[in-house]
Amino acid sequence: MQGPLSDDMLGRMQRYWQAANYLTIGQIYLQNNPLLREPLRPEHIKPRLLGHWGTSPGLSLIYVHLNRLIKERDADFIYLAGPGHGGPALVANVYLEGTYSQIYPEIAENVDGMGRLFRQFSTPGGIPSHVSVPTPGSIHEG
Repeated sequence: MQGPLSDDMLGRMQRYWQAANYLTIGQIYLQNNPLLREPLRPEHIKPRLLGHWGTSPGLSLIYVHLNRLIKERDADFIYLAGPGHGGPALVANVYLEGTYSQIYPEIAENVDGMGRLFRQFSTPGGIPSHVSVPTPGSIHEG
């Protein structure tokens, strides 16, 4: 059995978790200014806010730890998330790991892609507020 996680590993996991949480918040709230390069103004905020923040940090915490176990032990896992509106957290994680942009190249891993990711979340013609068919890796909607 290994000892506790190193400070370096904990730091990397913390930064990943924070990035996933930021991407989650951005999907729920922002329609413009994804990196907050200018002071936040009302027109940057979506007019209709959907998606539940409350469950999202926990979903991302599980995600980052499962990723660590997969890498450390070459393990095979299935992440089973219950029904509800934790969709932005799982979309954030698959975007952060690069899978989302591989499947949807128009949602690139840059500021423009991040803006598209945020704008498409829970909007007409975009993606739903829950895990669904467009979410890479999903096996069932809800």
